[in-house]
Amino acid sequence: MTTTNPPAAQAGSYRVGDLELNRIGYGAMQLAGPGVFGPPRDRAAAIEVLRTAVELGVNHIDTADAYGPYITNEIIREALFPYGDHVHIVTKVGVVRDERGGWLPANSPQSLREQVHDNLRRLGLDVLDLVYFRTLAGIDDRATVSDTLIPQFEALAELQQQGLIRHLGLSTVSLDQLAEAQRIAPVVCVENFYNIANRADEAVLAATAEQGIAYVPYFPLGGFSPLQSDVLESVAKRLGATPTAVAQSWLLQHSPNILLIPGTSSVDHLRENIAGGPGPAARRRRRTGRDLSSGRPRKGAVASRLARPYPGRWQRLAGTSTFTAVRGRPVLRAPVARIIGIR
Repeated sequence: MTTTNPPAAQAGSYRVGDLELNRIGYGAMQLAGPGVFGPPRDRAAAIEVLRTAVELGVNHIDTADAYGPYITNEIIREALFPYGDHVHIVTKVGVVRDERGGWLPANSPQSLREQVHDNLRRLGLDVLDLVYFRTLAGIDDRATVSDTLIPQFEALAELQQQGLIRHLGLSTVSLDQLAEAQRIAPVVCVENFYNIANRADEAVLAATAEQGIAYVPYFPLGGFSPLQSDVLESVAKRLGATPTAVAQSWLLQHSPNILLIPGTSSVDHLRENIAGGPGPAARRRRRTGRDLSSGRPRKGAVASRLARPYPGRWQRLAGTSTFTAVRGRPVLRAPVARIIGIR
């Protein structure tokens, strides 16, 4: 059953090429076994997670044939095929696994062609909506790598011209690599490591926002090691929210081109992740006077605004389903506190 405004759609959407993707998606990495290797402990539970995600309005599912390997894509097909026009499967090529689960580069043009065809076959698709070329650069050194992407991206652009790929993206790349790829074919999305506690990729994020390119931060909630921050915990406690919800809302408010793909193998955790996205209240761009990266109050107008009564537009919110009035000021109702945007 579908609803007109499902939870995953309440954070809005972003145009990625000709795809309208809800800003809260789902990353399927954790559907495989421990270490993203081998089968899951409970395949039925993995299928339930995927079907629940779609029921909640997720229309952007991020995967790769290297997850498992192959297993995650096979589970996606079992759970969701036929996908319909409202579900978009996004995959990556450029990395494969060895027999022990290690991650190995596989980025020759011929290997990339084979990986695209493998993704098509295992997912049961004739065309892949979006394919990232994933470099194997380390998270911390991607800004300094000088490896050219020309042969690899040219091979993927040829597959796009053949009608096997709809759109092209890049993952774990520098600004120079993005510019190099754009000289070959349009890049509609970049997927790099970024979250509230790890912002080294700010320049790439800003460049993509300026150019209207979607930016997908992988490990938006810390990945396999959840974000730990005293300031994050403090803000979450003050809002009556979970740290996960605050970190996720911060990302969605930080830049309009950010799309989230939090991953989980738990239906309960999935529901929490999707509920953590900002709804209509967050789109009013409410700000706190505290910088989550340092714990110190912000300087300037944002912080000083908190020291005086809210302007008229906030006063009008008091008494609505989102806010209640306390001493003449609007205060978030508890159920909404977890979806407010923190910048």
